[in-house]
Amino acid sequence: MFDGKKIIVVLPAYNAELTLRQTFEEIPMEFVDVILLVDDHSSDATVALSHELGIKTYLHPSNLGYGANQKTCYREALRMGADIILMLHPDYQYSPKLIPSMISLVGSGQYDLVLGSRILGVGALAGGMPHYKYIANRILTFIQNILLHHKLSEYHTGYRSYSRQFMTSIPFEDNSDDFIFDNQILAQAIYSGFQIGEISCPTKYFEEASSIKFSDSIVYGLGVLATSVKFLLNKWGIIRSPIFRKVDK
Repeated sequence: MFDGKKIIVVLPAYNAELTLRQTFEEIPMEFVDVILLVDDHSSDATVALSHELGIKTYLHPSNLGYGANQKTCYREALRMGADIILMLHPDYQYSPKLIPSMISLVGSGQYDLVLGSRILGVGALAGGMPHYKYIANRILTFIQNILLHHKLSEYHTGYRSYSRQFMTSIPFEDNSDDFIFDNQILAQAIYSGFQIGEISCPTKYFEEASSIKFSDSIVYGLGVLATSVKFLLNKWGIIRSPIFRKVDK
């Protein structure tokens, strides 16, 4: 597939027992070489189910956070020789059926990373996204498009595909261990001039799907603004933040 490129799907998991099987069963395996689940010390049977499904599973000995989970996902996927890494939440909120489209856009060389956008089209509200989250998404995206001098439909989706070249060119290990990790990666991509593509992604909001608490959403929003300010200050040469440093290969 894609001139012999190795495709690895990573699943950053935390208490995903109720949705993992459904997510896994919709992954089009003919396009994927390896599925890797990283469990962030779940208290349910996520790990047991992952083993039952035959998924390659990596366990954190303690709960390290969403960002730390992704760091392990990408570190292990790169170690396994991935040419394209697709990150899919195992909570069945994003459609696994879009995997071929997302990896093909990276595999063609047109984009360094591709986002599954909940905002393009009518997916977000139609899929049940709470109105307060939708409004916050639009406000934060509007602000970031101005501060980062870029244009994306949203900066907050958790459905993404990355090229190996991109992941080995940014210092993702220096990013937050928390939810702001995703936003920092996009700021790094824009800062370094990588090409970002987007496709419309229908999403589903339901009781079993993971969702951060309102208080965590406030912290996340402040983190988004802080990331944007650091981006500008680095561009202006006022500060040197480690998340925008060049990686020595």
